[in-house]
Amino acid sequence: MLNYFLKRLVGLAPTLLIVAVLVFLFVHMLPGDPARLAAGQDADLETVELVRKELGLDKPLPEQFVRFFTNIVQGDLGTSIRTRRPVSVEIAERFMPTLLLTLVSMAWSVVFGMGIGIISAVFRNRWPDRLGMTLAVSGISFPAFALGMLLMQIFSVDLGWLPTVGASSWQHYILPSITLGAAVAAVMARFTRASFVEVIQEDFVRTARAKGLRERVVIIKHCLRNALIPVVTMMGLQFGFLLGGSIVVEAVFNWPGLGRLLVDSVNMRDYPVIQALVLLFSLEFILINLVVDMLYGYINPTIRYK
Repeated sequence: MLNYFLKRLVGLAPTLLIVAVLVFLFVHMLPGDPARLAAGQDADLETVELVRKELGLDKPLPEQFVRFFTNIVQGDLGTSIRTRRPVSVEIAERFMPTLLLTLVSMAWSVVFGMGIGIISAVFRNRWPDRLGMTLAVSGISFPAFALGMLLMQIFSVDLGWLPTVGASSWQHYILPSITLGAAVAAVMARFTRASFVEVIQEDFVRTARAKGLRERVVIIKHCLRNALIPVVTMMGLQFGFLLGGSIVVEAVFNWPGLGRLLVDSVNMRDYPVIQALVLLFSLEFILINLVVDMLYGYINPTIRYK
């Protein structure tokens, strides 16, 4: 397993190189002049050119990419055009709010999603199954921004129970985590149901029931482990989506996280921050997939890595 882990880590380099090239080209295709935005709308052409030279944007694109990639390899993410602060500092300040929001959202969505999925599978084609799948379809279909505004209107404006913006207390996490995790809980419910329905029909489950074991023991001890592998795969992917895809929710709730930082950076054409964030999100996805693959061996000891 260790050799497999090391091989996967070595395989990160080509993937990240491809991502770096693509994000560099994408960022420089964005409309708008970052030098003009950094200098201000009232700046004259001479000032704009001085800012462009200072930022290195007057160099040819290949030369800019070589400098960008060299700095990345050396651990230098560059300096923000918008704030003139190191990009690493900007990301470090925003990382923990996004991570905590993602963990909270993932925790409740996994618990409720798997619970609804298991109940729906056990009582399939009956009213608990229909109710659970109706909730799941509703969670997937309802847009995150609309759900966020609806929750704010009810629980903040009308009832005054919860705050709307900020991240200074545990109350601030309730509405954003519900908004962010609703779709994940729905996906987990549907995926868990499908996986459990398939496992419940296996011969070893019939044998366990024929031995007189309680239904609870059959579900938890015999079905759960065998149904977890595809569920864990989906769980890892959803965690990656939550960590890198909370842009809409952070914008709605003015959350001081990476999603909000990315929106502000795109608006200001802050190339170094955009490039660093996209690379970070890509690295997160790759590492999460690696962790999920390693978990397979613990869930099912019969799996061997080569």
